Amino acid sequence: MKFLLDANVEYRLATFLTSLKHDVKTIAHDYPHSLPDQDVLALAVQERRILLTNDRDFGDLIFHQHHQHYGVILFRLKNTKDIQVKMNWLQTVLQTYSARIHEYRYHSPRYENTQNHRETCSITPISLFAYIGS
Repeated sequence: MKFLLDANVEYRLATFLTSLKHDVKTIAHDYPHSLPDQDVLALAVQERRILLTNDRDFGDLIFHQHHQHYGVILFRLKNTKDIQVKMNWLQTVLQTYSARIHEYRYHSPRYENTQNHRETCSITPISLFAYIGS
């Protein structure tokens, strides 16, 4: 898989994804600094990369402003700075959904067992928007 890590994502996650044989680029190291969120999202689409971010504003761009995306993983783990915990969560999402990554428009483990999960979350078989948070 191909990933683009937003500037607010720890670089160690790029190293982790690379060790799993994924193609990874980071905003902080591979692109000009201070790119607006719309430009970051456009880069991800242009390069067909799943965006990994800590920034909730991407949800607004996608769900309210209807910006195109190739997949977004919103990574918001409160009360932990432990990189191993973050790597474990990321690996769980990738293992669970890698074969079906383009079937999901939105996924949140918090709502997986609710009645309206299917109605709300599988709008179109385009791509993944995963929320990893507590």
